[in-house]
Amino acid sequence: MSRQLMVAGNWKMNKNLIEAFTLASEVISKAKKLSGAVEIVLAPPTPYLHTINSMTKDLSYVKVAAQNCHFEQNGAFTGEVSAEMLNSMQLAYVIIGHSERRKFFGEHNNILSRKVSAAINEGLKVIFCCGEPLDIREANTQQGFVQKQLEESLFHLSVEQMEKVVLAYEPVWAIGTGKTATPAQAQSMHYFLRNLIRAKYTDKLADNCTILYGGSCNPSNAASLFENVDVDGGLVGGASLQSDKFIQIVNALSN
Repeated sequence: MSRQLMVAGNWKMNKNLIEAFTLASEVISKAKKLSGAVEIVLAPPTPYLHTINSMTKDLSYVKVAAQNCHFEQNGAFTGEVSAEMLNSMQLAYVIIGHSERRKFFGEHNNILSRKVSAAINEGLKVIFCCGEPLDIREANTQQGFVQKQLEESLFHLSVEQMEKVVLAYEPVWAIGTGKTATPAQAQSMHYFLRNLIRAKYTDKLADNCTILYGGSCNPSNAASLFENVDVDGGLVGGASLQSDKFIQIVNALSN
């Protein structure tokens, strides 16, 4: 087993250019003191991708991700960004399927399936988000809900393509609410996701698949979440906007 440990910071629609440059610089500087076992991924807003990617291009321990991409290679899609454009900047990752994209922009599984294919075909790695809203969790049907997300958005991929996918489980009821899945709840879903991969693909792929927790991960809960055998790191939102908090989370995974 050789799973890549990872902490990814999703900055969402935050920071002006100077603030973004400062935050990236601080993370890069503080991360130099770490062992390097954890891959750090920064996902700034689209206008800053080139600048921040240029800052990290010679670093092995910090990579850059886009927060989204379109499923078409080019065309009359004002305001959109294609996977080809992201690849031309030599970005490492793109986040696809975040709950906010699903909720606010109507991105259903069939759209996400096309985005995943577009990204992988362009040579990008994908951080694919999945997770259930509160009513699904309260009905105890969360496993079937996330299984459908994977089946309809990812399971058209070959083994080789699926190797380019990092999963991020984000219980939607825990994002920006102050609520967090308990370590046991996180482990249960991560274990379930890994076994879905195992059943569809191979033991090797399942054992090597990085699965991140993405529901209000912060310095106070990171260590307890990361102690779980199937939790390989975090997709961090609000706490990634402060370098000290973000590095504390990275340290929790490194130790």
